[in-house]
Amino acid sequence: MSAAAGEPNRIRVAVVGAGEFGRNHARVYRELEGAELVGVFDQNPERAATVASEFQTQVLKGLDELCGRADAATVAVPTVAHAELGCRLMEMGLDVLVEKPMAVNLAEADALLHAAKKNGRILQVGHVERFNPAVIAVEPILNRPLFFEVHRLGVFTPRSLDVDVIYDLMIHDLDILLALVNEPVTEVKAVGIPVLTDKVDIAHARLEFAGGAVANITASRVSTERVRKMRFFQQHEYISLDYARRDALRVGVKKPGPEPEFAFEKLPSSTVEPLRAELEAFLVAVRTRTEPKTNGAAGRAALELATRVMACIREHAARVQLTGSHPAADLPAFQPREKKTNDK
Repeated sequence: MSAAAGEPNRIRVAVVGAGEFGRNHARVYRELEGAELVGVFDQNPERAATVASEFQTQVLKGLDELCGRADAATVAVPTVAHAELGCRLMEMGLDVLVEKPMAVNLAEADALLHAAKKNGRILQVGHVERFNPAVIAVEPILNRPLFFEVHRLGVFTPRSLDVDVIYDLMIHDLDILLALVNEPVTEVKAVGIPVLTDKVDIAHARLEFAGGAVANITASRVSTERVRKMRFFQQHEYISLDYARRDALRVGVKKPGPEPEFAFEKLPSSTVEPLRAELEAFLVAVRTRTEPKTNGAAGRAALELATRVMACIREHAARVQLTGSHPAADLPAFQPREKKTNDK
């Protein structure tokens, strides 16, 4: 791996895709002492120029310009192009952080994993909520949680409408649940419907894990308020996470009995922006050649579970024979928009 001249510890990074996600990656890379932002690429030259100007870097006219100029890159383009661009960059010798979901299907996810192994590259998937201080705060106190209640609700925006809400929002929580429970999912039940788009805009899933843990998950991008919360129960304890506030509350039984007393503890957490923590972890993985915690295997596992949830939604829609302006009985796992090398 090369480094910037005179800066042996700095990783030369580029951002592919200059929309909302890509712009934020460029912003954080520009702030990190361990990174040198060498350029931004987007099929829309004006958008690339705007981001490049804002963060004092170069506009790349093509990916070939990265050869010899960058050590690593963020891929923040529409999901349909993740595998193609990610594989190409790894074949060029770059380490890659690809936004979630890592690919449109498991075959393309496997192509990314194969490219990483073949070329000896780091592959990290952008499951940024794993770096949320609230999630990190609860990891040390896990004691076989048995029931989860998760709500990830948002108001409608035109962002990420090339995928269903399962792949846009719910996949964050599927990834976190797999990490916290660390057991196979043995049963999936789910329902979801389109509301404002031809994709599934609101969905609910029930998961059961091999050890008996159960999780209820609701995801919506057509709600009237923004909610990002997880609650889970383990022996004698109730834990509440607020992703938006980035904090967690632990409620335990201090004195059992007919007049119980409860102990409330706000778990210690950092104030680091999750995206900053994610990109710092990526730079560490690139520098030390170690697997990141949201590696390709973790990204594939989350995508596989999301695919199972989507299959249940399609089966339910066919069974109830929903009718209306959005024919839910024919809901596809994915129908990506026209392939474009720009941001989500």
